[in-house]
This record gives sequence, structure tokens and C-alpha cells, in this order.
Amino acid sequence: MPRKPSGHRRMLPVRPLTFSPFARSVARVATACMVKHHMRDAMEHSAGDEFKKLKKVDRQSESSEDGEFDGVVQADFAFFDPKPDDFHGVKTLLQSYLDNKQWDLSGFVDLILGQTTVGTVVKLEDDEDNGVFSIITALNLGRYKDHKCITELKEFLLNICLEKDKIGNLRSLLGDKAPDVGLLVSQRVVNLPPELLPHLYDALFDEISWAMEDEPTEELRNSFRFKFYIVVSKIYKHKNANQKRSSSTDKDDAFIYIKPEEDILHKLSMWSFLFPLQTQQVAAHELKDYQLNGIVMAVKAEDISSFRQQLHTLISES
Repeated sequence: MPRKPSGHRRMLPVRPLTFSPFARSVARVATACMVKHHMRDAMEHSAGDEFKKLKKVDRQSESSEDGEFDGVVQADFAFFDPKPDDFHGVKTLLQSYLDNKQWDLSGFVDLILGQTTVGTVVKLEDDEDNGVFSIITALNLGRYKDHKCITELKEFLLNICLEKDKIGNLRSLLGDKAPDVGLLVSQRVVNLPPELLPHLYDALFDEISWAMEDEPTEELRNSFRFKFYIVVSKIYKHKNANQKRSSSTDKDDAFIYIKPEEDILHKLSMWSFLFPLQTQQVAAHELKDYQLNGIVMAVKAEDISSFRQQLHTLISES
């Protein structure tokens, strides 16, 4: 089992999120909430027990137009090691991970849940429904290369890469360099409290560091010595983004990130490419000038420290 740091507690003030027009739209459409949080961060660890960190969140709702609800919803979010009972919840979150491709998603979920030393699921504390709100993990593409789901994932990535100057780099990371590559998987419900994000990513990368020292065999320890990460996600691109933009503001508006941390990853990436999606979601009016695209990013592991720092700053200042 990986080592866990001693517990600590801190209170974090929360303000409505304003990363982008999309985030503001999501805040209105998906949650209809103003957020007023008081968070408790505790870590519990004992031999044989699963690791969890508790987050206490108070949500103050705005009065809705139909007047159905106006009050406080209190939720205790907890971080858990993945386990078989999470199968259906994780599979639901990953349903459109590879667009509309028919692939061995069940096998992919099994890999995620089978890797208990690195990876976290977020659920409500003492929730009888056992609903999964978020999954985050990193899978070694070399270690799992013989699994059908990883073979199909690699084929998908190679088929959707239409940029000739990127296909060689992608093929290298999926081929001879695969043992050094972690597939960074992070999926969640759209209105998960953003204050959880730094803790989620810190937990993931700390667990990777511990696994490099604490896994029982050298082969397993080496499987977490990532040099690169690949991220597969979705992004909104302005329909006129390929035209010459006249100002830095225009350039900033070319992309809207569904996940705020991916703005940081995109800037830190060695290379990235977009690809068209076969499945399009119904967009809010604010996104009428944007098209939903898939995005693949490659990030050096040596840049993760900067990513973590920037993510903490982004969330604390928003």
C-alpha cells in the first residue's frame, strides 16, 4: 500500500466560478447554484484500510425561476480507492470517452478499478446509492499493451490524428515509448465542486510517486516512472478560430475548456491536436459560435510540478 501523508484541515472560501463563458453557462444551466462552501480536508490511514479524504460542502442555491427550491444542500464528498462496486458509476462517466466508438469500455473500467494503489473515485460519504462523481487515474500504456481495450484505444488515437506533423510523435508514444507513457484519465460530473480539483490531482501524482518506491516488484515500480502523459478530452473551439485573429483577446476566446485544468495542460503540452466528434452535445446559447471537438495532448512528466502549482493558483484565485 502507498504511504499516505498525515491528516490536515483547512477552510477554503468559495466564489462562483468564472473561468470562461462556458463555465458561467454551466454554472447556470447545470447547477443553478451560487456556491458557498466550507471544506474539511482530512486523511485517514491505517493498515488494510482504504484511503479517503473528506470534503464538506455547503451549497447555497439561488431562487429558481419556478420557485421550486431555495436553500442549502449539504454534501460530504469523500475520496476512495477504486473498487469493483464502482464499476457501473465509472463506466457511466466514461461512456463517451472515445466519442461514439464501440470498444471494450468494460475492460478499460476493469483496468482502472484493478489498479488500487494509484487512482481515486469521488463519492458522497455514507451514500447508499454508491454514486461516483469523479474518477482520476493514470494507466501505463506499456504495462497494459496486450489488453484489448488499450489496443483499441491506440487504434482510435492513430485513426483520428489527421495532422501529419503530429502523427509521428503520437505513434512513438503509443509504440516504442509506451512503457514511459501514462494515460491520464480524469472524468467527472460537470458540477463537481472545483475546489476538489487540486486535491484530486495532488492525490494522483503523490500516489504515483509513492508507487515508484512502494510497489512490491521492480517491474511494478518502474511502471509508474512516467516520462510522458497523454490526455484525451473535449474542448470547444470557436467556429472562426482558424481565421486570422486580430487581438490577444480574440486568441484567448478561440477555445473554451470544459475542465479548467486542461487550459493549463494545453499550454504545457509538448504537442496537441483536435479531432472532430461524431457525437455532438446540445450546447447552451452562449456556445452557439463554438463547436465541440476532441483533443489529445501530450505532456512531459517533468512539467507536472508546474501544473500542480498553477492549478492551485487558478482555483484559489477564481
